[in-house]
Amino acid sequence: MSRKGMPVLGAFIDALSWDDAIAQIAAWSAVRESRYICICNVHSVVTAMLDTGFGTAVNRADMATPDGAPVAWALRRLGFPSQERINGPDLMWKYLAEAERLGQTVFYYGGTEATLKKLIAAVARQFPRLQAGVTHSPPFRPLSAQEDEEEVAMINGCGAQIVFVGLGCPKQEKWMATHRGRINAVMIGVGAAFDYHAGVIKRAPVWMQRKGLEWLYRLCLEPRRLLKRYLVTNSLFIVGFSKQLIAGVRSRK
Repeated sequence: MSRKGMPVLGAFIDALSWDDAIAQIAAWSAVRESRYICICNVHSVVTAMLDTGFGTAVNRADMATPDGAPVAWALRRLGFPSQERINGPDLMWKYLAEAERLGQTVFYYGGTEATLKKLIAAVARQFPRLQAGVTHSPPFRPLSAQEDEEEVAMINGCGAQIVFVGLGCPKQEKWMATHRGRINAVMIGVGAAFDYHAGVIKRAPVWMQRKGLEWLYRLCLEPRRLLKRYLVTNSLFIVGFSKQLIAGVRSRK
């Protein structure tokens, strides 16, 4: 599949459908190609603008999907009028259905032991024919070179075709970037998806998700942690993308 898309604040985001995304992941994973996928919301594209290392990781990804209503809206304004929001929790769940159909092995990297235990139980209830997934909860501290090699050997040794990475942004994107070419699987950074599907964090009602208001629901749940981040990143996004649109208009004159 040739990539279509546009930079949003400098971060290249793919313009693609749900079917396109699932089909491409299935094609890569069938032959255990070492690839990685970033799921990009407003926080991601703003961080990519401010953090050179993170920006490099996103722009070198094999796929970067538009998570968050504003990022999908930005692609629509940039010439892809049918672009949908392709977010981490839903991509994970939709691909697990495909992995069940294909008989693939899945690895879950990140989260706590307690969360992973609940996640595996939830996955088993929803996808009873899916092979039992392999999990690993890495320590929060940086790994030694030997520990990293042992983790790579563990992931490759189990034959996983898909590795869902739940380390949070920007850690998971940088981790995937440094492990492409070493892990023989498709790595997908899904952020808080483990917590959502495990039932540790309650997700916004479907109507709020469809209206692009999931951020508001999260803000109401965690105002102290998220208020400042949303104020800063949303403001930077609005200003930055407005400048991008104006520059685009001027360049066409």
